[in-house]
Amino acid sequence: MKTILTNKHISIETRKRALQCYIEPVLMYGYEAWTISKQIQNKLEAREMWFLRRMLRIPWTTKKTNERVLNEANKRRSLIRTIRKRQATFLDHVMRRGKLEHLVTTGKFEGKRSRGRQREKIMDGLATWLGPGKVSDILAAVKDRDLWRDMIATLTSKALDDDDD
Repeated sequence: MKTILTNKHISIETRKRALQCYIEPVLMYGYEAWTISKQIQNKLEAREMWFLRRMLRIPWTTKKTNERVLNEANKRRSLIRTIRKRQATFLDHVMRRGKLEHLVTTGKFEGKRSRGRQREKIMDGLATWLGPGKVSDILAAVKDRDLWRDMIATLTSKALDDDDD
């Protein structure tokens, strides 16, 4: 895809569309089950910026800020927001279904915990992203589809506003 993404004869809009259609799905494979820590989020954002810099033929030695690169590409950061929104949609689906996935996601199954620091769970990651609410509030909101959709729409628009600041 390098020849397509770096070709100056193809408009930047077409190249951005190719990036969105062909590369981002490969990058986000299996993201519904990811627990996104700050380290993984930084790596994903860095990869997104790397692709944009390659498309605009900006060498990494050039001291251009990410904001300037985003302005040149006339684009906003969207990878993390897309992942979070789709994770919330997947959580909605799993919670309403109420099968084994529901038990695994909420952590309500029997057994011994392993030694050492416990791994971050999907619900922990979503709870930090969705706000200072409790997990029980999130589970209650999932049962009301309209409330859940409004909550996700509000959070993604808030994330857009935060990116602009």
